[in-house]
Amino acid sequence: MKKENTPWIKLKEYLDHEDYELISHLQELCVRKDGITLKLELDYKLGAAVESTGMTGLKQMNEFMYFTGQQLVGYMGISQFGGQGSPMEITGMVHPEFRRQGIFTQLYALVTAERKRRNAGDMLMLCDRTSLSGQSFVKKTGAAYRHSEYEMVFRKAGKDRQMEQGEWGDRLVFRKADNADAEEIARQNAIYFGEAGDTLLPEEEEKRGMTIYLAEKAGATIGKFHLQMSSGAGGIFGLGVLPEHQGQGFGRELLLQAVEKLQEAKMKDIFLQVAADNARALQLYKSCGFQETSIMDYFEASP
Repeated sequence: MKKENTPWIKLKEYLDHEDYELISHLQELCVRKDGITLKLELDYKLGAAVESTGMTGLKQMNEFMYFTGQQLVGYMGISQFGGQGSPMEITGMVHPEFRRQGIFTQLYALVTAERKRRNAGDMLMLCDRTSLSGQSFVKKTGAAYRHSEYEMVFRKAGKDRQMEQGEWGDRLVFRKADNADAEEIARQNAIYFGEAGDTLLPEEEEKRGMTIYLAEKAGATIGKFHLQMSSGAGGIFGLGVLPEHQGQGFGRELLLQAVEKLQEAKMKDIFLQVAADNARALQLYKSCGFQETSIMDYFEASP
């Protein structure tokens, strides 16, 4: 047993359920106290941990937890959604009563060392725009602003478009992707988001809570979207229409279909993220009933 006030750090490759509960509790406390959004991806990470059951040895450190005795007071995590070669995304938090003690600085130093050990490329730091302490820390590291994303939450169907299947259901066919579609999904990600990295397998992603759907018209693939569901909340990610099929209203059909699937799954909250400079997509989401709730800034850490 750790002494009551002894500080110590736990490093892990994957989260277990105990870690998940501790980090979630700290997240709830920080969000309530600061009124901010934290993009920790805990449900996705827990899904990856379940999938990895039986593996031994610490190959990569992704979870950095700072304890005082038995209390978790600081956390920083690494996410790398495109596999090796894709940017490392880091974010974290410190208990309000334990700030200004150098905890975040210690965790960041460990993350930076892990980046060098992996010989990783870009590392992005995520911070809610309204987080004064977070923005101040990022500034001190010398990280350069890269881009921002709005988080948007579905409130109600847009006035200009009712979500009735009869209007548009016969135009596109939606099917769940399988591993044979992995290269097509990677190709579309590269077109929409400029992402590079390992090819992810849809059936493996589904085990982590992320289901990918392809949209087809007359047998040809025209776009896709990803759905993630956990704890009554559903997220829409990776939505896009191939360039040769844009301008025909398919983006709206994909979005409405994604919302409908989440509603059928009884998700109480539905959310998505969109680049702040993507005015066209932002307007589409607003017209379909989504409202902005927060802005997440992305900063590129110094080499």
